[in-house]
Amino acid sequence: MTGSGRGIGQAIALGFAENGADVIVNCHSHGSEGMKVAEEVEKLGRKSLFVQADVGNTAQVQQMMRRTIEAFGHVDILVNNAGVNVGREGRLPIHEFSEADWDRIINVDLKGVFLCSKAASQQMIRQEGGKIINISSIAGIMPLRLQSAFVAAKAAVINLTRAMALELAPHNINVNAIAPGSMENVGWYHDPSQKALADSVLSHIPLKRPGRFEEVANAALFLASEDSGYITGSVIVVDGGWTAGHIRDW
Repeated sequence: MTGSGRGIGQAIALGFAENGADVIVNCHSHGSEGMKVAEEVEKLGRKSLFVQADVGNTAQVQQMMRRTIEAFGHVDILVNNAGVNVGREGRLPIHEFSEADWDRIINVDLKGVFLCSKAASQQMIRQEGGKIINISSIAGIMPLRLQSAFVAAKAAVINLTRAMALELAPHNINVNAIAPGSMENVGWYHDPSQKALADSVLSHIPLKRPGRFEEVANAALFLASEDSGYITGSVIVVDGGWTAGHIRDW
């Protein structure tokens, strides 16, 4: 589970452990958080290994895969969740967008999916089967302003998912994606001074609430299960209906 030290990745890691999976926890910048998640997995009675690695770095990804095979002997499921974006101060139109931010986001959000999928699929081919689940975003389905790199990366992840599904199907490997919408961890949902912003965002969501991490984790659990055996190259959207109609109250 890449990027599983916090947020959606943490929820997926713990959800998988609760359902009987041993879990390799990965993150790059939040090592102490990753170690805590690995400890929580073990408290649930499952084996766990924490590997601190940059998913955009080939050597570190290969080392992570080697350690995984040494510890567990196989890789049944890969969840590509690691991702970064710019903060509000970095949200600028394309003619002002930082090249450094562009490179950083593309390296983690897109190249990281490629590198981890390449390494895991090589092992899965030897095993004659596996599941790859890529975490995209509704930003990969419909554009959001002032986030050009994130939007580009997440859209590319969706088409990369489809391409990998075609290429890996002969090896009994399913590849699917999840596109989450706005999640409740966003600070301004709970900040009274940001009520106008929260109300504006919620006006796009037919269910009138942000999503919970566990709801994304449940979608990942389904895609990792035998119940999804005939699903590959698909995108499950977990967004409260946002992309169904992009409704507005004004």
